Amino acid sequence: MARLPLHTLPVFRAAATLQNLRAAAETLHLTHSAASQQIRVLEEQLGFPVFDRRGRRIVLNAAGQALLRSVEPALAQLDDGVQAASAAAVGTERRMRITVLPSFAQRWLLPRMGRWRERHPDIAIEIHASQQLMDLQREGFHAALRQGRGGWPGLVSERLIDSPLIPVGSPAAARRLLGLGAQALAHEPLLGNTATWERWFAAAGVRVRVNPVASFNDAGLMLQATEQNLGIALARELLAADALCDGRLMRLSEQTLPHDGGDIYFLVYPSIVQHWPPLQALRRWLLDELEDARQGLDAAHR
Repeated sequence: MARLPLHTLPVFRAAATLQNLRAAAETLHLTHSAASQQIRVLEEQLGFPVFDRRGRRIVLNAAGQALLRSVEPALAQLDDGVQAASAAAVGTERRMRITVLPSFAQRWLLPRMGRWRERHPDIAIEIHASQQLMDLQREGFHAALRQGRGGWPGLVSERLIDSPLIPVGSPAAARRLLGLGAQALAHEPLLGNTATWERWFAAAGVRVRVNPVASFNDAGLMLQATEQNLGIALARELLAADALCDGRLMRLSEQTLPHDGGDIYFLVYPSIVQHWPPLQALRRWLLDELEDARQGLDAAHR
């Protein structure tokens, strides 16, 4: 009887699910040639093919379907074992790895890390700033701070705060535009996305076509440009909070952009770390800091 090469089974399962060897390789962070070699080793060891090749697609044949039915429960049990081991390891560590958007890290999180260290000197945080949506368990992260609608598969999502878009400018821009209304903003150099500005003007009752002077792939950079008086921007109130409170930026209108549910900040984490004390500490600290930021914004807005 042929021996089953166990190291090839993750590639086999991924290829069977995706029906594309290149996609399976990317999922497992392998090269296409390495994944192809593992399937070749599996079929050579078994003595028969498990896939039918149809152009770029690979489809399980009858033998492959039978093999998948047999090995899938064992692979699922191994996945559970790895998660249990991860939970046991997490329970003994006091270092937390989190991933966040660069704009959130720069404009909100990092300025508050001193208070985190004062409150929890025994818990170190490793911050990974990226605009890519990370696979938390695969990449070894304990939590993420994400913006969106929630409901990420396989993760617990705790809603933290809504953050509407508001028009902001430098103090010089605010002095120039004070009391002139939304129409006046249309004649200013605008920073950001055309469609977003047109939605804001429409909500304010102004029909206008806009042509922003600059757009950015990072909200933190856009706010920095706004502080330097290069134009006015529509910004997430949360990201602009510190600058609004200390006067580096001014709110230019009471009109907010009606949100579509995609501007909510969430704390996201695998259920396996839900009761881990450092994660619970992070959750409580975030809620306290967000409440302080809200109170500061209310005071600055009066």
